Amino acid sequence: MSQHHRRLTEQTEPQAWLAEWHDQLLTRRRFLLQLAGGSVAALFPWTGSAAPALNEAARWRVLDAVLRHLFPSEPDAPGAPEIKALEYLKFILAHDPGKTEDRRFILRGAGWLEDMAQRLNRSSFLTLDESGRERVLREIEKSEAGSNWLAMILLYLIEALLADPAYGGNPDGVGWRWLAHIPGFPHPPPGKRYMELLKR
Repeated sequence: MSQHHRRLTEQTEPQAWLAEWHDQLLTRRRFLLQLAGGSVAALFPWTGSAAPALNEAARWRVLDAVLRHLFPSEPDAPGAPEIKALEYLKFILAHDPGKTEDRRFILRGAGWLEDMAQRLNRSSFLTLDESGRERVLREIEKSEAGSNWLAMILLYLIEALLADPAYGGNPDGVGWRWLAHIPGFPHPPPGKRYMELLKR
């Protein structure tokens, strides 16, 4: 899956490509939500598990591994760890009241991914090498639900790269600097971030 990252670094105008990719993912997500009657969780098939049930902490560890695989660190470019993709994902899903379905779908998908890893490799996704992880991700990508899950993960990766550091990702604007992006001002202070304003 790291071809997404390689393609990004090869663009002469990465900001334009990111905007196009972001719009495509949003359009696809809206379409799938309509098919599911507004519930993204309804898109996910759930069969008998080949792996022990994962607790929430284990699911977050699987998600961290997925994020690192999809957006790996490189000598001249930040990856998921540098943009704090997992921290951003946790923050948004915990504090945005409109992300309840996303949170359920993403965590449920992490369990499905681990189950697929056990079925294909008799090993946890966490212990697989790069090629093993790629194989598992390619396998779940074959289903509509799995493809939608990956699209959602990629969408949050883009947000972590571009969002204001106030939301938990993009520390010190590392993503902005890499993309030569000049952000708008002022930055939202605690208490005035968008999800906090929605609660008023």
